[in-house]
Amino acid sequence: MAELAPGMKAPDFTLPRDGGGTVSLQDFRGKPVVLFFYPKDDTSGCTTEAKDFTAARPDFDAAGVALIGMSPDPVKKHDSFVKKHGLDVPLASDEGLETLQAYGVWKEKSMYGRAYMGVERTTVLIDAEGKIAEVWNKVKVPGHVAAVLDAAKKL
Repeated sequence: MAELAPGMKAPDFTLPRDGGGTVSLQDFRGKPVVLFFYPKDDTSGCTTEAKDFTAARPDFDAAGVALIGMSPDPVKKHDSFVKKHGLDVPLASDEGLETLQAYGVWKEKSMYGRAYMGVERTTVLIDAEGKIAEVWNKVKVPGHVAAVLDAAKKL
């Protein structure tokens, strides 16, 4: 899969989400969406990122921008993650990895010299027409949500 780039159509998806039900990109057509991909519920960087997006949600709402988080964790794990940290962002579960692969974020990573497959922390800003407006690869969490909000407000 080629790297996603601004101007490309964002791959559509419908996935189970925390709290039951599903979340679909189609549900937000006509409204910009921030889709943030993160490796794993309840790890320090992912928790900080999800809490930062939750804290900024009123600002995204005011800008008319939807937020969706996604990882390969099962819905049950998302539910406890949301409850434990008071998160207020829908979390999609892609256990089958189809959407993670379609967005090109399921990659080979390495830790302590060991190679493994996992999610590369990435954020994608999708415009109201479903086209990619901006992509942040290999996200560093501090200051990231403010940068995404700033870009989203310019759509």
